[in-house]
Amino acid sequence: MSHSDTDLTNYKRRQFLKTTTGLAVAGVGSTLFSGQASATEETTDWSSFHSGGNEADFWREVRRQFILDDNSTYMNIGTTGSMPKPVLQAYDKNNRTVAKHPWDMDGKFGGWPYVSEMVESIAAGFGADPHEIILSRNTTDGMCSIINGLHFEPGDVILTTHHEHVAATSPLNVVKQRYGVEVVEVELPAYTGTETVSDQDYVRAFRKALNAYSNVRLIVFSHITYKTGTRLPAKKICKLAKKYAVPTLVDGAHTIGMLDLDFHDIDCDFYAGSGHKWQCGPGATGILYVRDNATRLDEYWPNRDNPLWYVNSSLSHAGYLGTQLQMQYIGNDNYPAKQALADSCKMWDEIGRRRIESRVLYLSKICKSQLSDALPQALIFSPDVEGLDSGLTTFNPFPLDVNNGDRLTLFRDRLREEYGYIIRTTNFKLYLDDDEATQALRISTHLFHDEKDVKGLVKAIKHLYKDMIQA
Repeated sequence: MSHSDTDLTNYKRRQFLKTTTGLAVAGVGSTLFSGQASATEETTDWSSFHSGGNEADFWREVRRQFILDDNSTYMNIGTTGSMPKPVLQAYDKNNRTVAKHPWDMDGKFGGWPYVSEMVESIAAGFGADPHEIILSRNTTDGMCSIINGLHFEPGDVILTTHHEHVAATSPLNVVKQRYGVEVVEVELPAYTGTETVSDQDYVRAFRKALNAYSNVRLIVFSHITYKTGTRLPAKKICKLAKKYAVPTLVDGAHTIGMLDLDFHDIDCDFYAGSGHKWQCGPGATGILYVRDNATRLDEYWPNRDNPLWYVNSSLSHAGYLGTQLQMQYIGNDNYPAKQALADSCKMWDEIGRRRIESRVLYLSKICKSQLSDALPQALIFSPDVEGLDSGLTTFNPFPLDVNNGDRLTLFRDRLREEYGYIIRTTNFKLYLDDDEATQALRISTHLFHDEKDVKGLVKAIKHLYKDMIQA
């Protein structure tokens, strides 16, 4: 970019910021929970906010917990989140403890296997028992551990969808090649902003596939698809699977930290999610739920020995330790990172997971509504339907050019460089048999955003759209 081009870009951005209501995310944070803050840090008593007070003040205090760059507005949490300041401070302190006391880590994380107290402190927040929670490395780690750990045989069928992440499609391809498993993609109902969809449409799609194949051994699906931001009716799909005696593995990369989850209520067999996205923990952390030591596999697969191997474990031989510990222990681990994930989870519990979910969906609803009003021609692929909505909004402002990825990449980059809003691109086959992928932009609204962020983003998108179609 030439000097004159840079000056023009900076001028346009300054002029836009003078008129827009999209203020950047505030930067300075305080701390969160007892036990983790140092003596020099402030603490936030979230209970005082729950007992009354102004809603705007509450979310302003939440916003203060994050140190995001105040020169931009970050709205790509679906790719990676941002650790709150107190979690980050404790993470740094714990890393220093491990560096100073590498042998026993000064007893910081308790006794071997060093994560037991972490798991016990967060399991209830996910509607699970401690023995059902494994602190994994990410969603991919959890998905691979389960898919590669199940006892498949030639002729088995696995149902999945045509909107899954590579975290599912890659290990599914492995078992397909290794064991002769047939992987069948269920076509999810298409939505572009005008169709009427309901949770029953998604349930019917899975029921049709279950009736079409007699040897279905597993159902794998995303609770929220990363491609369109559609929230599938996980509980109803799992209930359907139980009727057919089929175990379920749910990809929850975009639900941990966004939704108020209850794994027992969903009644899935396995649930894998990320720690670094909506939960705002550090990288290479995740949550893996294994229902009741995977005992339901014995009910569903009574004729197969050893239906779950601990392929990602250093203790696969030690059955007396139980499923959770066998799957948890992988040798030396990043205990400060696991503790930081637990700290973030505890912060979410203190703020209130239901309150966070309501806030995220509220902002997302504003986003979808504002986009629809500002760009009536745009295709919005994320249903604004209760139960199917999420904190992701996926759309394409150019309905006559939906396969042009380069154009949306330019749109994304200019939105960041000229207006200071950070979102991402994505692509997917809207219909299973499409020859070309539909290209889209994806927005994430989270607990550290407010109405001004959303309205400012939409105003910037509208402004940039007009500029690009006139060019």
